Amino acid sequence: MKILLVEVNISEGRDGAKIEQIKESLMVGNDIEIIDLNSDKDHNRSVFTYKGECEAVLDATKRLSKKAIELIDMTKHRGSHPRMGAVDVVPFIPILNMTGEEAVEISKEYGRYMGSLGVPVYYYEDSAIRDDRKSLVKIRKGQYEALADKMKDESWKPDEGPFEFNPKSGATVVGSRFALLAFNINLDTEDLEIGNKIATAIRGSSGGYQHVRAIALEIPDRKMIQVSMNLTNYEKTPIHRVYETIKFEASRYNVNISDTELVGPVPVYALRELLDFYIRLKDFSTDQIYF
Repeated sequence: MKILLVEVNISEGRDGAKIEQIKESLMVGNDIEIIDLNSDKDHNRSVFTYKGECEAVLDATKRLSKKAIELIDMTKHRGSHPRMGAVDVVPFIPILNMTGEEAVEISKEYGRYMGSLGVPVYYYEDSAIRDDRKSLVKIRKGQYEALADKMKDESWKPDEGPFEFNPKSGATVVGSRFALLAFNINLDTEDLEIGNKIATAIRGSSGGYQHVRAIALEIPDRKMIQVSMNLTNYEKTPIHRVYETIKFEASRYNVNISDTELVGPVPVYALRELLDFYIRLKDFSTDQIYF
């Protein structure tokens, strides 16, 4: 049995009725396992994480995406998280008896489907057709608001779908990749400048850790600043290293870490690193973990 995991990021985190309708479309047939559904009102974003056999996951993702496109109007969307489409980012992750190449093929079959719905599609990470489109950050630069102008430029011709701006649905980024950790650290300050300085210090593109992407976001409901991160390779840059670095950087501004968030599924091997570092476990094996 080949098992595939997908994390569908949609641009709706506030309207519970819409989120429930999208979830219902996903569960038709009950042939996939939902691992996590995370909705954030400040980000105005939801992440559906689920797994199953390849064809079941592909079919479920098509159903979810079609419903999300029907319900979400990007011309009305406001939120603190970067985004450029109603169905914003869709990464497929091989987790059992699958090769990366097989996951890439699934991602491209899904991309062709999205294109057939009139949504411009860009392939990224392992599915990228062009080297300059491997990075999600580069593709999403300028966000939804920049899409209309970008799509007047031949260099922004999508990999699938129409070469024209879709005001209601925006564009979708699709690919296959290594298991990514969405890790957020919330700081007890409302000073966005401090958050920006810490994000700059930690992210790879500005001289920090190669496998960390980071931005600072305001969390008004909690009167905090969040350093929102993607750890693109937890084996090379483990959670504890990022945590300790941000803790140190924050202390320079007399700021503390209030709490942290792991969004979506977390590989057990990533948590083992935490156990090894913080409580110095000796001869520990992941086989000791049960559910």
